[in-house]
Amino acid sequence: MGLTIVQVDAFTSTPFAGNPAAVCVLPAPRDERWMQDVAREMNLSETAFLLAENTGYRLRWFTPAEEVALCGHATLASAHVLWEDGHLAAGAPARFHTQSGLLTAERRGDWIELDFPATPAAPAPPPAGLAKALGVTARWCGRSKFDYLVELDSEATVRSLEPDFSALRRVEARGVIVTSRAETPGYDFVSRFFAPRVGIDEDPVTGSAHCALTPFWSERLRRSEMTAFQASPRGGVLRVRVAGDRVGLGGQAVTVLRGELV
Repeated sequence: MGLTIVQVDAFTSTPFAGNPAAVCVLPAPRDERWMQDVAREMNLSETAFLLAENTGYRLRWFTPAEEVALCGHATLASAHVLWEDGHLAAGAPARFHTQSGLLTAERRGDWIELDFPATPAAPAPPPAGLAKALGVTARWCGRSKFDYLVELDSEATVRSLEPDFSALRRVEARGVIVTSRAETPGYDFVSRFFAPRVGIDEDPVTGSAHCALTPFWSERLRRSEMTAFQASPRGGVLRVRVAGDRVGLGGQAVTVLRGELV
């Protein structure tokens, strides 16, 4: 009997949009090399592995290239699978033990809200080569725990970017977030996320990037709750809120594929 692996599109209610993640609930521990091999085989931005632990689940995330310390969309997908496949009762919160501490997820009607640590960006000079790699001039640049955060002049500029990924790979950070105020009705801000250094040229929808984006835009827009759109080709919607040194990341999820690792 093989292991079930489920592919979920996160931060969307529509199949083939949002950000796909693979989720594997393990009956027993597996070694890190095996998990990395599975992630490489799945070839998605992240594959999540869960193992029951201390009234919750140990959760680890792997890109095709390496393990990462924080991932929003694969956490959303993991919570969705735990409820959908009966690992957790419908009304029970999901608790995840991770490299970034305890993370939780709760159902909010048709949405799932994640409780994540805020990772605010402090002002920082753009690293050498960043402006040339993006092909634009930053209105503001900062550095969070994981990424550079770059504010641009308009939503149109964010959407039209065609970065030089080879040059971006040389930027010493997990990735680069670009953002602007939204011009599309219904959204407060838009963003895109590039992380070629960890094997992902452009991530479709990035929950962890919104741990920096949420406090950034909350301060500028003077709002604690906002609606965000990640303007990748697949696109995704998040409801975000600031709660002290934490952020709430709300999204929807839909299962698109079930398979068996033999």
